[in-house]
Amino acid sequence: MSIAMRDAYGKHLAKLGGEYPELVVLDADVSSSTRSNIFGKEFPDRFYNVGVAEANLVDIANGLAICGLKPVVNTFAIFLVLKAADQIRNVSAYNSLPVVFVGSYGGLSDSYDGASHQAIEDIAIMRSISRMQVIVPSDARQAELALDYALKQDGPVYIRICRNEVAELPEPESFDGNAIQVREGNDITIAANGITVGFALEAASELKKEGIEAEVFSVPFVKPMKFDVLEKSIRKTKRLLTVEEHVLDGGFASAICEKLMLSGLMPDFDSIHLTDFAESGPYDELLKKYGISAENIASRARALFMKGAHR
Repeated sequence: MSIAMRDAYGKHLAKLGGEYPELVVLDADVSSSTRSNIFGKEFPDRFYNVGVAEANLVDIANGLAICGLKPVVNTFAIFLVLKAADQIRNVSAYNSLPVVFVGSYGGLSDSYDGASHQAIEDIAIMRSISRMQVIVPSDARQAELALDYALKQDGPVYIRICRNEVAELPEPESFDGNAIQVREGNDITIAANGITVGFALEAASELKKEGIEAEVFSVPFVKPMKFDVLEKSIRKTKRLLTVEEHVLDGGFASAICEKLMLSGLMPDFDSIHLTDFAESGPYDELLKKYGISAENIASRARALFMKGAHR
């Protein structure tokens, strides 16, 4: 079953409005797209449409947080991260304010609007900011859990939301920073997040037909990232393929490589990621063109497995 992550998020945000009287929601005039309008209809006195003014949006949220409220900021990921970077870094993060930033339309999911609207650098920017946590949910349930988690934190949290439907994954036993195993295997470890996890599972099913057992993980926590679960798998398989809807520089694979360096692990390694600005077009076709597909994941995993097998 596939569910649009933004729809699940919007409904859950409204549900939490009844549980948190101090919860306030802000948007930059795109609430019908981010689905924060569901909260706005339910709690109009706690919903603020700031307009297309992202820097103001974030600083108003900062002020509300200082007053003891729990602000959740919503807009397109690209504009939130780029246009309000000053306010996020110098006010939200520097002062450890409990502001939840929800970047909607992450990756290439704003496909028809082209490179100007596609967020392919947001994870790198946000995870480089001290005191900022970064979560990339892999399905609708994880989006809900990410919001639950973020509202309990004492500092800022960035959650990246996809626009489109994503495959439903097994319910995680915990949502605490560790990788979530969604398939067992002994031959190669595949670590992914966001919409790419569904493709990784499809690829693993194809590889199984060839006798290659891939162990697949959803890794929503890019920062902070607990590494023990993933490390155990990598030590077992000795091969690691990462998949992300983001550029390589400073993104998910970079975060994984930092963990590998500190742990002393040196597996056979490959990464599937975006390499440049994309173009306009249907989302599925763009993902496939830029290598984010079950076919490409299977191909790269197969090559990585054979590389080790021929030693």
